[in-house]
Amino acid sequence: MPFGATVDPSGGRFSLWAPAARGVDVVFETPGGARRVAMERDACGWFRSHVSDVVAGERYRYLVDGDHLVPDPASRFQPDGVFGPSEVVDPMGFEWSDDDWRGRPFEEAVFYEVHVGAFTARGDYRGVVERLDHLAGLGVTALELMPLSECPGARNWGYDGVLPYSPASRYGRPEDLKRLVVECHARGLMVFLDVVYNHFGPEGNFLPTYAPEFFTPRHATPWGDAIDYESPMNGPVRDYAIHNALCWLEEYHLDGLRLDAVHEIHDDSVPDVLDELAQCVRREVGADRHVHLVLENDRNAASRLARDDTGRPRHYTAQWNDDQHHAVHVLLTGEREGYYGDYADEPRRHLGRCLASGFAYQGEPSRHRGGRVRGEDSSALPPTAFVPFVQNHDQVGNRAFGERIVRLAEPAAVAAATDLLLLAPSTPLLFMGEEWGTHRPFPFFCDFTGDLARAVREGRRREFAPFPAFRDPARREEIPDPCDPPTFEQAVLDWSELDREPHATILARYRRALEVRRREIVPRLAGADGGANEFSLVGASGLRVCWTLADGAQLETWVNLAGTPTECDARVPSGRSLSARPDDLESWIAEGRMPPWSVGFWLRT
Repeated sequence: MPFGATVDPSGGRFSLWAPAARGVDVVFETPGGARRVAMERDACGWFRSHVSDVVAGERYRYLVDGDHLVPDPASRFQPDGVFGPSEVVDPMGFEWSDDDWRGRPFEEAVFYEVHVGAFTARGDYRGVVERLDHLAGLGVTALELMPLSECPGARNWGYDGVLPYSPASRYGRPEDLKRLVVECHARGLMVFLDVVYNHFGPEGNFLPTYAPEFFTPRHATPWGDAIDYESPMNGPVRDYAIHNALCWLEEYHLDGLRLDAVHEIHDDSVPDVLDELAQCVRREVGADRHVHLVLENDRNAASRLARDDTGRPRHYTAQWNDDQHHAVHVLLTGEREGYYGDYADEPRRHLGRCLASGFAYQGEPSRHRGGRVRGEDSSALPPTAFVPFVQNHDQVGNRAFGERIVRLAEPAAVAAATDLLLLAPSTPLLFMGEEWGTHRPFPFFCDFTGDLARAVREGRRREFAPFPAFRDPARREEIPDPCDPPTFEQAVLDWSELDREPHATILARYRRALEVRRREIVPRLAGADGGANEFSLVGASGLRVCWTLADGAQLETWVNLAGTPTECDARVPSGRSLSARPDDLESWIAEGRMPPWSVGFWLRT
């Protein structure tokens, strides 16, 4: 890695790209006082130094131009947080016990998204380890961690990270995270991490002090100036992101990454930073084990998910499918505000297109985006290239009060949408606690102070002002303050709910559906494409979708995501029934009707 501190028998090597700095010293902080070692600068703005008597565990900072004492931007650990010293970490010092682990094919993925701090009352990596048997028994195969990069304060969603190489100290040491990975692999669970390469958080980012070239006003993002990945002299900026991805995959043995909001990464060079990152990962890490890259991309750029002649991803494996969530949400709740307006007129047709061919928007104009054309043709991609969900951190936490879907729709509606999610051939994602129908909210929370805390609080309330429900200022004042500790505390899961009804029954339903998926559907996914899939509208509110799987089998679903019955063709679906809600769904269909909130799956081999 060209950045940061590395240790070997000869001592420590320190590297900092600081093109705006005149001079940089490494300052070691010891109980006996501080020790300064000057660094040498080259013509490209790199400062480097080799210190012979450095060992793992020492703490250091960089002194820039004699005025600014800053942490290492590639720090592998910040024991005292963003504003404290960095710690020298030997990435080879951990004894791994998962040498035989090579990952799992993506077709086997069932994602489970977790915020480490809110997943258990412990709020750390060890707390997650204590619940891994629950996840394995549920049928989950991939633990997805929300961002871990060090950021200010004691609580945060993780998207305000400023030191992307340093796992958050609030959750434990790097060794604790590595033990979590080992424990996951021992249970057959892949581990994914959400990474953020589109911006840095608003507090604790020292890069502008000595490397303002990291940012450019040529492109605007919701967080200010964009990261400059495209300037000819900015190779270190690209390398900073690419080596971060490699660091997580190699040093922490992770099985994949989810790249946050790549539509806010602006790079017109060829190859752009996203393509170069994927190429490096495929070349350096993916040759001898299963490694998967997943995107969040509002542009619906299907070309980034393209497969080669053998069906393997050229660059990215899959993308979160917001389209499918939005269409389902409109059907379940009737909400039409904000981005849901793009799906309100024909939610059933949008859902059918998502199920059969990936995205709902594949080049059509989006009213929510001012008429801008959105998306590319995704019909040839395999269903597994899309990661749908009924809930995730965004779709819950972006609501004013962080309500989960069980607070917004009736139980039968949520059950039907869940069966559709878990048994369709796309790659499902669950959000922590949804498998037992928890009512615990997941509001937006952070831990800023002073003027920044005030700006975040006021901005949050201003964000919801255009919505009819919040036009009354008194109502907006009820929106939880993101920086108030109780806002975070109400998000922490209550695991005692599992032993109570209706939660135990809901959990059993998830387990049954995921067992059917594992046994009947997953073995038929590798090699399937999207070219032969089709959907049709049924009656006033029904939908029929048919997928052709890799072994030639046909998977068929009939679904009615409405609170009223609908007419349908009077026939019995051919094939073996995998699941039906209600149990007598076939009888209803044979009589030419589908009951409210019904869904069934049949397999023809």
